[in-house]
Amino acid sequence: MAKAQSSTTAYTPSGTSTVRRQRSRYSVRLWSVKRAREFEAVYNLLADVFLKLHPLWKMIGYKRVERPVMLVEKTIKSFLFDCRMCGQCTLSDTGMSCPMNCPKQLRNGPCGGVRANGHCEVEPDMPCVWVQAWEGSQRMRASNNILKVQHPVDQSLRDSSAWLRVTAQKAAEREKAGEPKS
Repeated sequence: MAKAQSSTTAYTPSGTSTVRRQRSRYSVRLWSVKRAREFEAVYNLLADVFLKLHPLWKMIGYKRVERPVMLVEKTIKSFLFDCRMCGQCTLSDTGMSCPMNCPKQLRNGPCGGVRANGHCEVEPDMPCVWVQAWEGSQRMRASNNILKVQHPVDQSLRDSSAWLRVTAQKAAEREKAGEPKS
């Protein structure tokens, strides 16, 4: 009798996975991947603007502008790409498909469990992030960027601005290249 009672009183999900319940979240992500070439152009333009703003960021202090820039970055990227704010954005290398959306958080390609329909083995209702990344990368001018090996995620950079980090790194590279060799 106890078994029958527990089966009738226990909570039973609606028969859909969490992903199906959150379909609207990844619908925008899929839309963004389909427009990877346009987002690549916007991303490159934004990177140029941020690089031109480097003297301002440097004058104010990168640490002081981190929070407001990170909030804007998080708002935009979480809506368009379902960004997890790992702090090491690879969208421009992965066809505008964020690898952090992979349930296994694989950063260098799909696992061996991609289903025949291109969906994830862990979340069968969700298209594989890496199948989407490949398709998105083929729409981009820099389509070979997907072949780059990505470093493991540095968890200490979580919830920080990848935009500012890339800007500071590029500015440092330019300054170093412009310095006379001694």
